[in-house]
Amino acid sequence: MIVMAALPLVAEHGAAVTTAQIARAAGIGEATVFRAFTDKDELLDACVAEALRSDHVLEQLASVPLDQPLTERLAEAADAMRAHMTRIGAVLGALHASGRRSRGPQPREAREDDPQPREPPDRATSFRATREALTELFEPDRDRLRLPPERLAALFLSLMFAGARGAAGDPESSITEVVDVFVHGILK
Repeated sequence: MIVMAALPLVAEHGAAVTTAQIARAAGIGEATVFRAFTDKDELLDACVAEALRSDHVLEQLASVPLDQPLTERLAEAADAMRAHMTRIGAVLGALHASGRRSRGPQPREAREDDPQPREPPDRATSFRATREALTELFEPDRDRLRLPPERLAALFLSLMFAGARGAAGDPESSITEVVDVFVHGILK
């Protein structure tokens, strides 16, 4: 609960966010923050870990109706992925801009009152799970596809990462346009 309340504040203020601001946003006393986290750095590390978690985007990808046309399925997937990458960028960018450099994963002593650990999966595992979720979105059209769904999912994922800030930095590019060109190609 504390991390979820802290995320938008970290995205806005970076490392300059105060534990008092976080406590107010979470509706708790500031002392409660320090019962859950050793210090502010540990809380910021937890925010980074939460922002990097892919389970949110995987849930969204899994909820895309497979009976929709392929372009609509991919547009929903692209929206979910862009939102996920935007959240990561907002948190990491704000922390970096405010002078906090990545410390990498920090060991943390387990506590009796700790909830289930919320460590992000490694990048390879996260990438693989996302690619598999995208593959499922291509499967209903397997017979019509030029390439296997697995390969198209990998290409689409690469396109989403490359276009995370819009096509070549173009804020005018839309998800629909990117998906349309991906599905139908560039020729008339």
